[in-house]
Order: sequence, then C-alpha cells, then structure tokens
Amino acid sequence: MIRPICAALALTCLSAPVFAETCIASRYGYSGGRTASGERMNPNVMTAAHRARPFGSHVTVTSHSTGRSVTVRINDRGPFVKGRCIDLSTGAARELGMAGTTTVSLR
Repeated sequence: MIRPICAALALTCLSAPVFAETCIASRYGYSGGRTASGERMNPNVMTAAHRARPFGSHVTVTSHSTGRSVTVRINDRGPFVKGRCIDLSTGAARELGMAGTTTVSLR
C-alpha cells in the first residue's frame, strides 16, 4: 500500500517545474550598451533581465493574455521597478505579443 503512494508522490515531484513564478513582465531594449553579464545589449535577441536567476540560464515565459510562450536567456539584472520580476528584450516581448506590461508565468 505504501509503495504505490510513494511512487505516485515521486512521479508528481519529478514532473513539477523546478522553479515557477507568476508575475508582471515589462519590455526593455536599449541598444549597444553593456548588460550586467558584460555582453552588448541586442534588443532583437531572446534575452531578459532577472534579479536572481543566474546569467546564461534559460527561462520559458508564457503570457497570460495571449497564451504565447518564448524561451529567453538571462543576461542582465533587473527589473528595478517594484512589482515586476522580469524585463524582456524587445524581440522577446514582440514574440509574446506584449504591449507595455503583462502578467506572465516563468518556468
């Protein structure tokens, strides 16, 4: 009786996302400057700024309003506006169909 419960619990834990959050995303995209990771900012590539995620990590961002998803690479720090958790490059925001800010899920 205990083995099936343990197996079901283990399967549930393994299928859950490692780190998920729902929050407000914004768009940013100055061109030519350096990001916190040291690379040049290119607003057309799929990158983002996050306060805590490691540089080079990949995050799947899903827009609640459009249902679209995009995978971005973290290469900068921010956002520095209260209530927001991620700043998306112009290219990533365009893929999500964002205008201004929107509620997203990160995985």
